[in-house]
Amino acid sequence: MTGQDSTRHQDGGTAAGPSAADRQALADLAARLASAGFALPGTFTERRIQCGKPHCRCARDPASLHGPYRQWTRKKNGKTVTVYLTAAQATRYQPWFANAQALRALLAEIEELSLRIASRDESWPEKHL
Repeated sequence: MTGQDSTRHQDGGTAAGPSAADRQALADLAARLASAGFALPGTFTERRIQCGKPHCRCARDPASLHGPYRQWTRKKNGKTVTVYLTAAQATRYQPWFANAQALRALLAEIEELSLRIASRDESWPEKHL
């Protein structure tokens, strides 16, 4: 063998399966996942807004917008939920939002690795991936 697992499929075909390099790449990604820490789903944004009142300071001076308003938005049971956070809460949970974003990126890397392996083994055209 060439360092790859050969797998016979029910359809009679044989696929090389993940290579040693593929398995190492997955192990590296899994190690990064294991050290991620706490994560809050959704997005965190900090906004400043113009209220729309013609005589308000924000209408006269764009640098004097209202805010900052710190928002955590996520989906819960198919509905968008927004929570306004205090400055202290935003500071406290900012690392958790960053962790969630990093976890999503890691999962995307695992999916991309899996797609490359399956595409290579099955000779799927790139347009189908």
